[in-house]
Amino acid sequence: MSTLMSWLARVSLCVALTTPAMLATSANADTKSSTKTGAAAAQKVSSTDLACLSEALYFEARGEGAKGQQAVAEVILNRVDHPRFPKSVCGVVNQKGQFTYRKTRIREQGAFSRAQKIAKAALQGGPRNLTNGATYFHAGRVKPSWSRKFERTTRIGSHTFYRSGHRIASN
Repeated sequence: MSTLMSWLARVSLCVALTTPAMLATSANADTKSSTKTGAAAAQKVSSTDLACLSEALYFEARGEGAKGQQAVAEVILNRVDHPRFPKSVCGVVNQKGQFTYRKTRIREQGAFSRAQKIAKAALQGGPRNLTNGATYFHAGRVKPSWSRKFERTTRIGSHTFYRSGHRIASN
């Protein structure tokens, strides 16, 4: 009898632990589908977009934490929605002169897996509330000339983010 009681206790615990998570997942899915906005949220996640965004996050921000990678993904998706940039993730990522990384071999599978998860969440309409609408960013070790022309929105990890729709007077 004690074996049966022990088994029932374990099963009950498992059910108690998983039920709230399942309910939250279902509620989040309902909320996300009813509150999606912007072109990126309306897009279905294509394998091509996922590959381009994952590679960009890996090569541009793999040394950052999850928040830093999410912020870089946010910038890329903000560009997709902005009229001055290409209308696709791959178009933005591959736009000449915009990203400094050169595609090389992916050597850190764990870091790439994390970048893929972050990219997928962003492409599925995850919130974009880290960079305050930024469409540009740079690493802290560089100081590009364009950084004086745009409004700085935030700094996350080693990256500084800027919004392009609000030019600052240069004189």
